[in-house]
Formats: sequence, C-alpha cells, structure tokens
Amino acid sequence: MPLSSGSSTLTDSPAHADDLFQKATAAGHAQLERPELVELLSRLGIDLEQEDPVLPEGATLALGLVNTREFGMVIHGGVGGLDAELGLDDFRRDRATVWAAVELTDADDFLALFRRTLAYRKFAALAERAGKPLPDDALRGCFARMLELATTGESATQVLQQLQFDVLGIGDRIQARNARCTFTPPAPTRLPRPIQKIDKLLHPQSIGIIGVSASKMNFGRIILHNLVDSGYSKERMTILRPGETEIDGVRCVPGLTALEQKLDLLIVAVAADAVYGLVDEIIATDTVETVMLIPGGLGETEKSREAAAAMAARINAAHAGKGGGPVFLGANCLGVVSHPGEYDSWFIPLERLPKPQKKPQRTAAMISQSGAFMITRLSRNPWLDPSYMLALGNQTDLTHGDMLSYFAERPEIETIGLYIEGFKDGDGLDFTHAIRKAVLAGKQIVVYKSGRTAAGIGGVMGHTASIAGDPVVCEAVLRHAGAMVAEDFEAFDDLLYIAGALHHKKVGGQRLGAISGAGFEAVGMADSIASDSFTLEMGELEPATVTELEDILAAKRLDTLVEIRNPIDINPGADDEAHMQITAAFANDPNIDAVMVGLDPTAPSVRALAESHKRPGFDISDLKSSVHLMPPLDRATDKPIIGIIDGGTLYDPMAEALMDQGVCVFRNCARGTRALARYVESRTYTESLKQKN
Repeated sequence: MPLSSGSSTLTDSPAHADDLFQKATAAGHAQLERPELVELLSRLGIDLEQEDPVLPEGATLALGLVNTREFGMVIHGGVGGLDAELGLDDFRRDRATVWAAVELTDADDFLALFRRTLAYRKFAALAERAGKPLPDDALRGCFARMLELATTGESATQVLQQLQFDVLGIGDRIQARNARCTFTPPAPTRLPRPIQKIDKLLHPQSIGIIGVSASKMNFGRIILHNLVDSGYSKERMTILRPGETEIDGVRCVPGLTALEQKLDLLIVAVAADAVYGLVDEIIATDTVETVMLIPGGLGETEKSREAAAAMAARINAAHAGKGGGPVFLGANCLGVVSHPGEYDSWFIPLERLPKPQKKPQRTAAMISQSGAFMITRLSRNPWLDPSYMLALGNQTDLTHGDMLSYFAERPEIETIGLYIEGFKDGDGLDFTHAIRKAVLAGKQIVVYKSGRTAAGIGGVMGHTASIAGDPVVCEAVLRHAGAMVAEDFEAFDDLLYIAGALHHKKVGGQRLGAISGAGFEAVGMADSIASDSFTLEMGELEPATVTELEDILAAKRLDTLVEIRNPIDINPGADDEAHMQITAAFANDPNIDAVMVGLDPTAPSVRALAESHKRPGFDISDLKSSVHLMPPLDRATDKPIIGIIDGGTLYDPMAEALMDQGVCVFRNCARGTRALARYVESRTYTESLKQKN
C-alpha cells in the first residue's frame, strides 16, 4: 500500500465545487455522479479508485465535511471501514473521530487534532515500519483544500451538504474509495439580534410587569414581590393592569400606550394564548427595549408550534427596523437574577431558595435553558453565587450565541457556565465564535449539553421546544473552540466551581503534588489523574524539598513513620501545622505545578470539628487549625492548591469556613483530582490558543 513520500502533489485547480454542483443540478441530481466525484477529489489532491478494492487490514481512515444545522460546515477525520462499523462508543475521546467547525480551524490546527486519532496512528505506524516519512504533508495539503472547498460565496445557489470518503493509502497523492458528495440550496438565516440591548435587560432603569393579580398570589405577583425584596425600587416599576391604580405600592397603568416613557424591560407573565397579540402590540408601539416572556407552552406542543413559529418570525422581522426592535428573552423562561442590576425576577419565592450575598465581588455568570437546572445547581453549590443568572427558555429570540457573545465582552465576568438543550439553526457557530473570543480574553467556559442519548434527545425535544443535534459532534466542536464540556451534572458542578476558584492561579504545567494522611486517599489521587484525553503526572521532588520534608517530619516525630515520595502519605498523626508545612514545601518545589492535600478531618490530630466536647478548643476556631492556616498559604502562592475534606456532615463547617475564604475544597479526592485534570487540560489548551493568536 502506498505511504507518504514526504510531500504532496496537488492540482492547481481551486478547491471549489460550484461548477460541479451547477452541472449536477442541471442534470436533476442532488449529489455528484462518479465523473464529477473524480474531478472534485482530484482538486483536493485525491485519486478516487475506479472500483472499490479489498481494504487493507486495519489501515482505513475516513475524512469528510458536513454542513450541520447548528455549526455550519464541520470538518472531521477518523477511523473508517470496519472500525467505524463497530461503533464509535468503543473508543476513548478523540481516538475514533475528531471534529472542528471550519471557521475555527486551519490545516495545521486540524492536523494536530487529527494526530490524536487511532486512524492517524495506524498510518504513521505503517509509514515508520516501511521506513517512510509520516503522512503529515499529504494530509495537511488535503485538509487545506477541504477547508477551501467548505468556504461558500454569498452568491452561491448550491452549497456542499456532505462530502465523505475513505482513505486507502497516502503517498504523493491520497488514494480514496467510497466517496459521496451531496449538495443543497443554502439555508435561510435569521437577522442578527441587537445584542447590545441585553445590557438594558440586565441593568434596567425601568421595569414593567404585565400579569400581576390584584387579588391572589399568582406568578406575576410573586415576581413583583421578588423584585421588591431584591432591592429594586418601586418608583422604577410599573404594573400594566386596567382598572387598578396601584398593587402592593407599585403604580398601575392601563397598557403600553399609557406609558410615559419607553421601558427598559417588560416582564410578561400572562397566559400563553395571550402572548401572541401582546407581542404584536409591543412591536407596533415601540414602547419597550427588552421583553422577558415567562409563559410556557409556546412552541413546546404540536398545537402551538405553528403559531409560535409565526410569532418568532414577526420578532425576527422587527430586527430589520430602525433601532433593531425589542429583544425577547424566553418564552418558557424562569427569569433573571442580576445582582449588578439589583433585581430578581424569578417566580420562585425567596424563602424556597435564599440567595444571600456570599462574595464581595462576583465574577461568574450562569446561562441555562432550564430554570430548574440553575435553581438546583445554586441550591447544591452556594459558593458558585454568580453575578448573573439567566434562563433562556425556548430561545424565541435571544439565543445561547447572543448571550455568550454579550458576556464575552464583559471584563468583570471571568467564568461562564451554560446548560444547553439545543441550538437554533446556525447559532451553534455563533456560540463557538463566542467561546473562542471569551477564552482568548482569559475567560473560562463550562458547558453541559443535554440530549446525550436517544432517550435524552427525546426528552429535550419536548422541553423548551429544543432541537437536539448529534451529541458527539457538539461536544467535539465546543471543546475545540475552547469550552470545558461536562459529561454529567456532577462534572458540571465541579468544573464550574474549580474554574471560579482557580481562575487567578497560574497553570504552569501538569505536574501534581499529592499529600494525605490516609493511604487510600493518596492512592486515590494518583488513580484519578487521567481523563480520556489528558493526564496529570506526579512531579519528582527536588532534593532540597526532600531535605525540607525530612526536617518537618522529624520535628513532628513522624520521620520513622513516613516515606518521602509523591504522592506522600503523612500518617494520621500529622496535625494541621504539619499538613500546611508539607503543602508549602510542595508548592515551593519548581517541579510541582499544583498541590492537592487531604486535610484528614477524621484524624485525631486535626482540628476539624466545629466544636470538640472531648477536647474543648481543639476545633476549627483554634488559630492552629487548617481553617486559619490554609487561606494565607493559599493566597501566598500562584499555584493551585486544593484541599480535600472527605467526611460526612460533621465536617461541613470546616469545608464551608475554608470555601468562604476562597480556598478550593472538594469533599472527595477522586472528584477533586478528576476536576483538576480536566481544568488543567482546558487551561493548557486555551493558553496555546492565545499563543497562536
């Protein structure tokens, strides 16, 4: 089988297919016939076999382009033939197939991504066995032409839908079989939303509410109370309700035409069937800058889809007018919590979800298609405490891409967590551009994309009128853009938390220092350092560090019980001071990039209880406790330090006291180490993106 000779010979023909598509269209075809396929692939530096040959064992790879609904044109490469037929679920991440949005990659970048696959490794091994150069030059040239082919002019009447072929051999030119190319008319696009108006949604100087009952506690009135209780001034609020002059101290007007000035925000909490006419009135009167649509049922049932689609079309058309028209959040929208905007419009009574201020300065935002997802995350993880929390609902107007594009420009927001059920057509590409822009600006993006299984896809189709795409493609494209993509809710919680806690720490490498007084925990840290696509490594301690550790252990009379190594088990006899001294020694070692320390709350020598009845004063209030010793140590180093408190509710006060002071704490060594590995992988990748740019 031919292998690379170290160079690629490409034709001088431009890698486009407009003429071939026009010829096939004139013949009444929706895909290229074999002669046109031979011509197209030749422009890519590829020879198409005249007949499908018998495949060489274990050496087939598949390359292609696909025009996706969410991300536009995506390039992919990976295993083909029998390996692909066996199913991609049997492979680790990035080993079967890699994907990237065409607009966010180039030939060198995609080649680096492709080198992770088993398919590339097989061809490289065959080349090495035959004493030939690696196939990189031929692949790089092929990828460059494929990316050129994927770029469509605005005047094109037909665009590539899918190109797929199996590679048999790589020499001066690539040999392929089983090629297929389809094309289609370009899809219509929505008008861009005036996303600058999101600022008025989040920081409104005036708020109107429609749907407030004067006699009972309905959703509208709960929202009114939450607005007041969150500190928003009654003088800046207006209730739209005929026949009333005021409700709960807030003035009422009959309707939109009675407003004295344009509202920054109108919150709509009426029945779903009343929304359609109201939206038309909002657009016609031009009395509102931004609108929050609370009602559910719009586009989420078969009966409502046609009417909801027509309403969305009218909203979209209004964006072509002067000023861009109003922007709409929702429908099926829980609402917004904006601490800088000093308002909470969630229709959840505050007593069911207290949201006290926990940080003097908030630096995170959470954007979720499901309001309940945000409520649960906040309830379980109060240290997240985002500055902004927005429920998008079914994206009648404003989308994930719009919101992330807005927050990518906010310098005070450092970490953004997103729960996504589905993208609107083309919005996935806008979203990936926003991810890339945000990470290049130093922000961290954590995403959970639901609909990872057939059953899950069926579930999101019935909630917030979502359309779920291929989960494998989605995850790969978002990770390539620079996001941390969580595989489950627990991973989302961990990644969003660690991203916020370690944002200002330096990630200088992947060498970990692991410390514990429990043998199982030291081993557990070591066993959890690898993910599917990345691994931490245990750093080798410097001789000076070993000497320092010997002195610390001798002073604590632990020298005969502890073997100095990494990971180190420092024995349950080590007290808080010993834990912190050894942590400092590890952090000062130039061969260690991050430190994970088990704080051993059940050990008798550790001050871990809120109050000790057997040893009064031997608790977390003691100035010699880790609660007092660890925060200044953590602040003194730019390296990540993570504390592990593996114990039950008895040790919640210890964990809470450290987390309240900004120390990164996990309650399980495996979760903490896995989160750190994923975090370091992401930070390392985004740093490489910054260097390229």
